[in-house]
Amino acid sequence: MTDSKNGTGEEIDESLYSRQLYVLGKEAMLKMQHSNVLIIGLKGLGIEIAKNVVLAGVKSLTLYDPGAVTLQDLSTQFFLREEDIGQQRDKVSQGRLAELNSYVPVKVLDGLNDVSQLSEYQVVVATDTISFEEKVQLNEYTHSHGIGFISVETRGLFGGVFVDLGEEFTVIDTTGEEPKTGIVSDIESDGTVTMLDDNRHGLEDGDYVKFSEVEGLEKLNDGTPYKVEVLGPFAFKIGSVKELGTYKKGGLFTQVKMPQKLSFKSLKDTLASPEFMYSDFAKFDTTPQLHLGFQALHQFQVRHQGQLPRPFHQEDANELVKLVSDLAAQQPQVLGPEGTVNEKLITELANQARGDIPGIIAFFGGLVAQEVLKASSGKFSPIKQYLYFDSIESLPDSEQFPRNAETTKPINSRYDNQIAVFGLEFQKRIANLKVFLVGSGAIGCEMLKNWALMGLGSGPEGKIIVTDNDSIEKSNLNRQFLFRPKDVGRNKSEVAADAVTVMNPDLKGKIEPKIDKVGVETENIFDDQFWNQLDFVTNALDNVDARTYVDRRCVFYKKPLLESGTLGTKGNTQVVVPNLTESYSSSRDPPEKSIPLCTLRSFPNKIDHTIAWAKSLFQGYFSDAAENVNLYLTQPNFVEQTLKQAPDAKGILESISDCLNNRPYNFEDCVKWARLEFEKKFNHDIKQLLYNFPKDATTSNGDPFWSGPKRAPEPLEFDINNPDHFYFIVAGANLRAFNYGLKGDDGEPNLESYKAILSKIDVPEFVPRSDIKIQTNDDEPDPNANNPLGGDVLEQLAASLPDPSTLAGFQLAPAEFEKDDDTNHHIEFITAASNNRALNYSIEPADRQKTKFIAGRIIPAIATTTALVTGLVNLELYKVADGKTDIEQYKNGFVNLALPFFGFSEPIASQKGKYNDKTFDKIWDRFDIQGDIKLRDLIDHFKEKEGLEITMISYDVSLLYASFFPPKKLKDRMDLPITEVVKLVTKKEVPSHIKKMILEVCCEDNEGEDVEVPYVTVHL
Repeated sequence: MTDSKNGTGEEIDESLYSRQLYVLGKEAMLKMQHSNVLIIGLKGLGIEIAKNVVLAGVKSLTLYDPGAVTLQDLSTQFFLREEDIGQQRDKVSQGRLAELNSYVPVKVLDGLNDVSQLSEYQVVVATDTISFEEKVQLNEYTHSHGIGFISVETRGLFGGVFVDLGEEFTVIDTTGEEPKTGIVSDIESDGTVTMLDDNRHGLEDGDYVKFSEVEGLEKLNDGTPYKVEVLGPFAFKIGSVKELGTYKKGGLFTQVKMPQKLSFKSLKDTLASPEFMYSDFAKFDTTPQLHLGFQALHQFQVRHQGQLPRPFHQEDANELVKLVSDLAAQQPQVLGPEGTVNEKLITELANQARGDIPGIIAFFGGLVAQEVLKASSGKFSPIKQYLYFDSIESLPDSEQFPRNAETTKPINSRYDNQIAVFGLEFQKRIANLKVFLVGSGAIGCEMLKNWALMGLGSGPEGKIIVTDNDSIEKSNLNRQFLFRPKDVGRNKSEVAADAVTVMNPDLKGKIEPKIDKVGVETENIFDDQFWNQLDFVTNALDNVDARTYVDRRCVFYKKPLLESGTLGTKGNTQVVVPNLTESYSSSRDPPEKSIPLCTLRSFPNKIDHTIAWAKSLFQGYFSDAAENVNLYLTQPNFVEQTLKQAPDAKGILESISDCLNNRPYNFEDCVKWARLEFEKKFNHDIKQLLYNFPKDATTSNGDPFWSGPKRAPEPLEFDINNPDHFYFIVAGANLRAFNYGLKGDDGEPNLESYKAILSKIDVPEFVPRSDIKIQTNDDEPDPNANNPLGGDVLEQLAASLPDPSTLAGFQLAPAEFEKDDDTNHHIEFITAASNNRALNYSIEPADRQKTKFIAGRIIPAIATTTALVTGLVNLELYKVADGKTDIEQYKNGFVNLALPFFGFSEPIASQKGKYNDKTFDKIWDRFDIQGDIKLRDLIDHFKEKEGLEITMISYDVSLLYASFFPPKKLKDRMDLPITEVVKLVTKKEVPSHIKKMILEVCCEDNEGEDVEVPYVTVHL
């Protein structure tokens, strides 16, 4: 976003904020970068919020927390060290926060005595280090001055947040979703709008739309937004259009995001009549209880000189229950006329009040930081006004890990605030786990930070193994907070491991970084011994293939898997437990809808189509062509093989001929080539299309050919003053120069020098060709498919290529697409090419940022969602560590911080199967065979022990046994061990690192019926 300025007047660094830009958008990002934020309280919760706000890139961050660092602060405050104990929390934290983002100044406030100083800030966040009375006082000032105010606190596995954004707050976009668009097939006089070809409009009642390209009702095209009444998935109503004329044809609708005004009340005015948002509808009744419980905790502190209830102290718990009961009587609206105080829940709140849990801190840190961004940018729907959350299901089994006054008392360690919640024995259990983290990017960094804080793997038997084959890039720094600018280029896993060891020195020698990709090719590294040692596995991956591979390994070795992912403000978590839940691979997202080829080639109607076309053009011009030339020059039989096997032999040979026979010798030649290609793609090819299908062409039914999704194009006349025309030449010439090792532009292109070169170029006139056929619909056969060129034509083309021996040592440099280098002209070329094609077809062009997002298949990402999602994963981790077997105790989650929305459900149970009288788990069960058993013995074993007749046995893709094999074939293998049978069939030895072999078997039961059975594991 090099044309935008941040709050300090500097340019926004797109290479740093690239993924976040796709979440917030340019307008919201700029507003946010003019916002000053104050955070009060720098314990774990405050620092988590501060970290996410700094990464997001507000104008400035001010801290206030004069409290002294204690040993217990280290349980969740990741920027504090043991040597900081006794120093002022805000001053210690300031420098370490500032390292996260050089664009965000971090300051420390001297005092809070004068509330008028709050006028400097757009948002004020108060955490749990100041009293409730102080929060009310601060909020009275912020509310009356239109300053956003957020109060948040956590107590053990409980937490709550209050948001007040003033009496008149404008939300510019409530969801952040791309505006819906669609093609209209009909508009009736009563305003009923019907979609083309049963395409769903995706709108909801109350949405607004505007229209363009409508014929007959031209007044609809003036940009006026119309309110929608949904009639069904394929039709909606906008009100009568009778006075505007009669619909003829055409038309596109585009959803219009209308600003919404919200009104908030102050903390003092909402206590007795709160407005709740619910984080978990399964705990609907818990929210009002916690609203009273958190107020009661403040009252308790006032009575006890700031002290909170002691864990499992009956008097303290009873006092808190009494305070809640009194509040319920004073605020009858909170629980309602039939509500009663849940004494068990309030007692648990009292027991945990002194606790501090990394997973809860991460959850609320991500949530509140996103609310700060909403308050400062107006993007997305804020919390209105209270939200409470708890995870008491994360508590361990009370028999195995008893929790009482003795087991939860402090032991003067950095983990005391966790021991207060879980007890000492469970803390030891966490410390002695052996875990494997796959990936150390955004989610991986957050996961390692939480693990370091909780002391995971830090015990005498504990260990963390983290692997990532990627290195650090500048764009990672915006959300992968363990990395700093000095780390760019280093291995992610190694830097991350070092960073969390500094956070918690107990991890020294306990964390092992690897740089190996987890996959089939590294099964000799991640072998049986490796997987068998693990207690559980956590994925922090960004692609489905890698996730499913790890999932298959976890199923095979019966290891729990914690899975999560984010997409902008959306996040999901899944817990996979052996013999209890389905696996990650049990359900898959539907495949992405591909763009039909004929749409790409000739009939685009959306910017996505033209961007895909432009990326394909880039690939063909600057990558494929260069690679084909290199193959031609180095492989003696390349032409012969191409003529025999390649479906596009003509295109390949033509590209080689162009590259070698029209070889540029200087940059001027490259500019000339780019100018002629412009004429070919955006003028001649369009004129040829209109020659084949004139604007008044009709279909075989007599309907206009150019209608519906087919937009009649216009050829472009080159204009050097049009930036998209000019930058197609600039980027195209520089990329061709790169292919040939020639010197291109040094810095910004000089318009006058390009004009001088272009003035010398003789651009040929268009001559229509009658031999070119164009496919009009993907459902129809390609008219060129069964019309191959004669051998003579291809042979002449091949003969025209220069002899490779005359070009000894000559090679081209293919351009490998790289989206994040602004100097390589890749995105510049694709943007210009896409926009020129969009101009051909009267499609709204896209800026460089949107083009980069689509062409680079960038996954939108923001630190807030990552923090919250990893918090949820770590709350499930406690359950896995406890070995819970009740599926109802586990939770899969889906969140969308833009709305905000939280959805939790218990995992789906793994499917069961049955053969004879035996029930088995279809995912997790298998037949275990010890030793390298003979084939005959294996068949006999199944007959005798399981009552199953094996009809087929396969290993990988090889069939080892089938009941229909002739006796002679079976004779050679029946008495061989399985490894020898595999060697006989595959002609390969079983690799030495393989200690377990998977055999798939087909069987018949006692009745002679085919039955589904588990696979067989042979333990060698």
